[in-house]
Parts: sequence; C-alpha cells; structure tokens
Amino acid sequence: AKILFQTAILKNNYRGNYKYCYCTKSSHFRHIVEEALKNDIHLETSSAFDMPMIEALEKKGALTKDITVICNGFKTYQYKQYIIDMLHDGYKNIIPVLDNKEEFNLFDDEVEMDTPCNLGIRIAAEEQPDSQFYTSRLGVRMEDVIDFYNNKISTNPNFRVKLLHFFINSGITDSPYYWNELEKYVTLYCKFKKINPELDTLDIGGGMPFKDSLVFDFDYEYMVNEIVKRIKEICAEHDVIEPDIITEFGKYTVAEASGILYKVLGRKQQNDREKWLMLDGSFITNLPDVWALNQKYILLPINNWDAEYERVNLGGITCDGQDYYNQEAHMNSVFMPKTRKVQYLGFFNTGAYQEVLSGYGGIHHCLLPSPKHVIIRRNRDETFNFEVFGEEQNSKQVLKILGYT
Repeated sequence: AKILFQTAILKNNYRGNYKYCYCTKSSHFRHIVEEALKNDIHLETSSAFDMPMIEALEKKGALTKDITVICNGFKTYQYKQYIIDMLHDGYKNIIPVLDNKEEFNLFDDEVEMDTPCNLGIRIAAEEQPDSQFYTSRLGVRMEDVIDFYNNKISTNPNFRVKLLHFFINSGITDSPYYWNELEKYVTLYCKFKKINPELDTLDIGGGMPFKDSLVFDFDYEYMVNEIVKRIKEICAEHDVIEPDIITEFGKYTVAEASGILYKVLGRKQQNDREKWLMLDGSFITNLPDVWALNQKYILLPINNWDAEYERVNLGGITCDGQDYYNQEAHMNSVFMPKTRKVQYLGFFNTGAYQEVLSGYGGIHHCLLPSPKHVIIRRNRDETFNFEVFGEEQNSKQVLKILGYT
C-alpha cells in the first residue's frame, strides 16, 4: 500500500504525504505486530488494552515513542487514562480521535503538555443503502463537526485538531456509494480547513479488500490512484491544499499471514446429491466470519491432488446447523479429492480477526478446543523455522476457565 500511494502521489503531483497505520484489532499477536512494524509503519488502536500492548512493544525495542498512534473507538475511562498517561510519558504523536463531543471534556480536564495535544474528529458516516441504519453509531454527526470545533476546541490553547477521520462501511469499492461518500467527507475537510488552518490530515480508514479466492481480481493500483486523484480534484475546487493521507488497513495487511488446516474425520452421503466431509474443527469457532458473514477464503486440498474430484459440503463438528461451508453460502462450488485415504484441507488468507472473534484460548461452542497454533518463518535462504506458539487446548484448561478446578 505504501508503494501504491506513493506512486499515485507522484503521478498526480499530489502535495500531501501518506502514512500507513496498522489496524491492531485485526490481529494483536506479538509476532504479527512486530513483523508489521519492521516495515516502517504506524499504529491505529480501538480500545484500552491496545495501549499497554504498545508500551510493551516499546520496552522490547520494536517501536519508539515517536511512533504515530491513531486512537479510535469510544473512549472508556480506562482507555482515556492510558492515552493521557502515555502522552505525558513522551508519546507525543498519539492522536486521540474524538468519537463524540463529550470525549473532549475527558481530555480537557487532564491533559497537561508543553505543546498542544493533537486531536482528530471522526465523522459519523452514512450507512450503505441496504443497511438497517441511516448513520453510523460511531463518530460525530457530519453537520455538527464544525460547530463542535468552533464552540469547544478552537479557543482552547492546549489542543489543536489536526485530523479528520471517516470510514466508509462498504470498504474501498469502485461503486457510486463509495465515491459519493468520499466526495462528501473530503468536501467537509475543505470547509473545516478554511476555519482551522492547522487541520492537515485526512484519515480515510481501512476497507481495502484482501485476496479471498484464487480468481480474485481487484485493481489496487487503479483504486488508490483514483482516491488520490479525486481528493486532489475536490481540494482544488475549494482552493485548499491537499491533506496528508492516513489509512488503517487491517485485513489487507494480515490476511495472508495465516491459514488453518483441517483433517477430514468422516464422509457422509446424506441423500442422492449431498455429500459431506466432516472436519476435526468448526467454522463457528475457528473461522467465525464464515458463519457470521458467509465470508469465503482460498480453500485447497493439502494432499491427494492426483485423485478424482467430487463436489462436497464441508461440515464442522459442532451440533449447530449453521456450522458448514458450501457452494450456496459461499458462492463457489467446493470440490475435494474423491478418496478414502487420509485427507487434509486448508483455508488460507485467514489472518485477520478470526482468532480474536473466536476468543483464542477461551471457551468455544460445544467446548471445542482452541487448535494448535504454529508460527512458520521463512528465512532469506528459503528455509523455514517452525515454532509452536500454543498447543491445542486441553480439558484441564477448559475446566479451569469454567470454574471446575
């Protein structure tokens, strides 16, 4: 993404800079975040416990206190306190993004710095036409942003609003909805900039799609260039210099960092047309987006590639009727080797959100255990190192969580 945006900036003679922030909620694992930080990036947080995680990374030498940290999300007291403590501890580039008007009071009462504290404001985006809601629950109403700044922040010398943030819920798509929303929020930026010259950054959020099939066809170069081009054009119409751009890509960043392997435990022919492969795990507990969003992933057999293939349904081992992966729900026919031999299959590009949503190491549906977690590192000489990050959860661990031991 850094190369894509830098290329677009040069191509369009865009006068702003680009900053890549990793969306920590997509995967908080240390080995993931540390690997991301090796690429000279910054961070975006969403809740209180993100902050001590950043401090732990700083103590380990994985980052320095001058890193930019975009603090999104509704600010609980604990979250707010962590932010303030870290600001006072020398993390000068932490930017609390106000989710509502009342949050400003929390910081106004306690932030004491030699230089003004940089703030952001999140715009409450309009939802997609097919949504159950008209406006996002997150952020300040679009029509209230400038009045909020004028009435509460503009005269306070301890703060300055440097960043305007929005997230378009469709994700980054070449659709009329996306381009219309982008135009609205860039236009608001231009109006805001004219009354607040210190505003210089537009955070366009995340939503860059990841490769979820072998025939995935998304023109990243076109979309990034079009975003940069349209921001520049809108700013030119309003006679405003282009802002620096921040993105918060999560799935796009870490999807390819993980996969999950299943073993076929049994084969069931339930009628003339429906054949099931029963797996040694669950989609609900291992890949919750499959169950909740009908998310599809790259699916491949691991062995028996030379066998004849047949159309199948894949069944999880829970007793839940929704624990499956098949053609109708996930848009692509599922073909697997037609064999009675031991069969393994893998889902790939599953690295974003799945462990977090499933509650890694906790209690799962039907008391299925968290699977064994292995880290594979590729060396420069194309050899591999294997490290067991976590063994499969055992019954003693589960019973302890439930209070039996």
